Amino acid sequence: MSLKWDVGYIVRKRAEMSPDKAAIIFEDEPVTYGALNEGANRAAHLLRKRGIRNGDRVSVVLLNCVEFLEVYFACAKLGATLVPLNFRLVGRELEYQLNDSSARMVVFHDAFVDNIDEIRSRLKVEADKFIFMRGGAPSADGSEGTECPPWAADYHALRNDQPSGEPIPERPVEFDDPLAIVYTSGVTGNPKGAVLTHKQTYFKNFQVAFYTEARPDDVFVAQMPLFHSGGLFIVATPTLCAGMTMVMRRGFDPAEFAQDIERYRGTVVLALTTMWRMILETGKLDEIDTSSVRCVFGGGERTPPSLFEELGKRGLQMRQGLGQTENSLMMMMPAEDVERKVGSIGKPGFFTDVWIAGPDGEKAPPGDIGEIMAKGPTVMSGYWNLPEKTAETIVDGNLHTGDLGYMDEEGYFYIVDRAKDMYRTGGENVYPAEAEKILAGHPKISNVAIIGVPDEKWGETGLVFVVAVEGETLTLEEINEYLEGKLARFKHPRQLRFLDDLPLTTTMKIKKSELKEKYLAQRTDKSTQKEATREAI
Repeated sequence: MSLKWDVGYIVRKRAEMSPDKAAIIFEDEPVTYGALNEGANRAAHLLRKRGIRNGDRVSVVLLNCVEFLEVYFACAKLGATLVPLNFRLVGRELEYQLNDSSARMVVFHDAFVDNIDEIRSRLKVEADKFIFMRGGAPSADGSEGTECPPWAADYHALRNDQPSGEPIPERPVEFDDPLAIVYTSGVTGNPKGAVLTHKQTYFKNFQVAFYTEARPDDVFVAQMPLFHSGGLFIVATPTLCAGMTMVMRRGFDPAEFAQDIERYRGTVVLALTTMWRMILETGKLDEIDTSSVRCVFGGGERTPPSLFEELGKRGLQMRQGLGQTENSLMMMMPAEDVERKVGSIGKPGFFTDVWIAGPDGEKAPPGDIGEIMAKGPTVMSGYWNLPEKTAETIVDGNLHTGDLGYMDEEGYFYIVDRAKDMYRTGGENVYPAEAEKILAGHPKISNVAIIGVPDEKWGETGLVFVVAVEGETLTLEEINEYLEGKLARFKHPRQLRFLDDLPLTTTMKIKKSELKEKYLAQRTDKSTQKEATREAI
């Protein structure tokens, strides 16, 4: 017999147990568990009245806000599937993901009216299912900002008229039903939708609770975007499931983040490596009391030992981990070994088995480099409408992460490199194929390849190698102008190199490993020259 259980139960049960406790402190305003559950119920009745049923996809293009979570839990209670989209995406990217997921409804902030209006005639979304929400773009004078366009309906006006009682789905929600489709870029240039179920989400809740030793009196400080798997499935859902209080902002502000730790006596804190760099640069960590913090975790891209040291000086012992959209927080560093095992991503979580696969597919011995593999109830169901990609990624229940690493004699894991071409900039995954595909159409470009290279501020940024059409020249500014409106700006390359030819394999694939070697060699030469100059001086 299958289990009838949904993630919406979290806010319903917490509202019964502690209705007056603060579930969220959003922009310094507390929202109780009782109010959050009531808002989710009203949102669920709104969705039902607009024709949303079990299995329907409801997409959101929203900044962080309480209403985001209302719609999320409303979908969970109805058995609908949430499709959270990155609000940084431009029209063409939004159009692809909305149509690929066959979204029946899209809920969007006032800040993104123009983006949605640009593509709405090409979407599968029905005319009465464009839902406008105020609060994303307040005007300078403090007024409401953008008005609801005539082709959309106002979320707050509709929700406030709905009943506050628990909604009843057309059929009971199954534990294995899809809860969300979260898009992650693909090496072919088209994003893939990872399907996450109610069951997987509960096990992720348990995994985070085990790692953080979660308690109801905890205060979780994080400013991760909720459209991100980290923000929704590592911060928000586990926090609310454990009965903690979550401090949430509309967006990330490094100085405010530090101040929130002291202001709300944060006990659990999460920020990605790039975020921590920005927070340190403000100097605010030297001005606040961090004695309330007992658990700090983060990562997101290659994290230098110096960052751990700087945080440690300020009483924050950061624990690094490993997670993907396909399998969030599969491992994390035990608190007692942060200093002893600097550079490690830790040990597998209680609900995830992780190992290194050798060339023959068998488990590799300690010290041998191979692909990091994982299995367990936290792994995604598969990719939306991509059975072949799913079969390549999940084989006999084993997830191929695409990351290369090794395990030491004590069972601690280390990442060596990514098997795929993806790089991370400011905590965002970027696949070069997306930009390469667009730039291939540039009239001045004969061939192009992009790799991720180290960057002090963002962790990594894109370096584009260009073979120009004979007789033509172009600049980095021209390249990014060509990408403008076609690709989110965080995916634009920030460095440019020209080559006469790109190195190719016999099957005409670009040898990106050779391009990385060229870049590293040039970088080493420049560093050597600088050192020689210093010595001469």
